[in-house]
Amino acid sequence: MRTVKLDLDHAPYDIHIARGLLAQVEHIVSLLPQPRVAIVTNTTVAPLYLAPLQSALEARGVKVEAIVLPDGEVYKTGETLNLIFDGLLQARAERKTTLIALGGGVIGDMTGFAAAVYQRGVPFIQIPTTLLAQVDSSVGGKTAINHPLGKNMIGSFYQPQLVLADLATLDTLPPREFSAGMAEIIKYGLIDDLAFFEWLEANIDALMARDTDALAQAVEHSCQNKARIVAADEKENGQRALLNLGHTFGHAIEAGLGYGEWLHGEAVAAGMVLAAYASRELGKVSDADIARIKALLVKAGLPVVSPQLGNERYLDLMAQDKKVDAGKIKFILMEKLGQSYIGELTREQVVAALEAGCA
Repeated sequence: MRTVKLDLDHAPYDIHIARGLLAQVEHIVSLLPQPRVAIVTNTTVAPLYLAPLQSALEARGVKVEAIVLPDGEVYKTGETLNLIFDGLLQARAERKTTLIALGGGVIGDMTGFAAAVYQRGVPFIQIPTTLLAQVDSSVGGKTAINHPLGKNMIGSFYQPQLVLADLATLDTLPPREFSAGMAEIIKYGLIDDLAFFEWLEANIDALMARDTDALAQAVEHSCQNKARIVAADEKENGQRALLNLGHTFGHAIEAGLGYGEWLHGEAVAAGMVLAAYASRELGKVSDADIARIKALLVKAGLPVVSPQLGNERYLDLMAQDKKVDAGKIKFILMEKLGQSYIGELTREQVVAALEAGCA
């Protein structure tokens, strides 16, 4: 088992990475303030992993409530969030009842948000079952729901007590979902880790074949990178914003097409290409750099051309981004291949990037 520690002064926790962790519930039981949990999952994950986890916990004397939500980004709403509260209240869940998020990023985000506000805060544990959630959304304490006018605009910073990344759950992940997770892994190489980007170029075939050793190394390294950044800037007042490379453009794609039309990782992949084109407008990266980025994304099964929403629509959607400060959009841009920074773009530079990167 590989373990990454997220060293926050007020809430340090471990990220365990291995195959078969769902059966090793001692990691969970040792943290419970009372022998009672509520597992929040969805209609896709529940038939695969709910029963084994529930049985293993109950065998250790833990009372388990299960809350099964509909699956998909389109359900990451206040209405679905209330289904969690309905289940907790009907079961008379208490402040010491631990919530367990069993699923991908949507389940993790909504369960974490519910834990942050139910009875003003209850413990929760992340068990991410998608590659994207294992390397990104389950780590760092960002929780949220979507609003029709913006993605993840309503939420809270609330850290889990533990993250269990069971690599065996990736065996059942559809190819499109697996590729979506690869976008976030590639992102870490582009933020500030050229050596990792080059390692990904060399090992992309093994990763796409779901080789266990390659996957374990990629997940561990991604979590190490995120844990380092989050520990230095938990509430995203500075460098944590770098983790949003590709996301300002990507969130606009998701909202513009309608949530769920493109997967989050797909939108981030296309968004990173747009960020690269914008960085080229600033003279920071070359056509050869952009070609390398696009080639790796294509090998990962990801889109590199953004949908044609119209320049004005893109600009309007990006104006809703959480990184807007004093009315100005803060973009994550590339200083060079493998190094990113927080900057600004003129309207003309944004339009030039859109015209280069949209179908």
